[in-house]
Amino acid sequence: MADLAAVFHWQPDYMDTLDLTELMQWRERARRRVEPPAKKK
Repeated sequence: MADLAAVFHWQPDYMDTLDLTELMQWRERARRRVEPPAKKK
């Protein structure tokens, strides 16, 4: 949940309202937002 807080500036009380599936979906969005695109060879 720390990655969601860092990327989206969400407070823990907001994230507590999300179920596990939603948390995992938002975590993937956070990863895509901060991870650089893969280099093509």
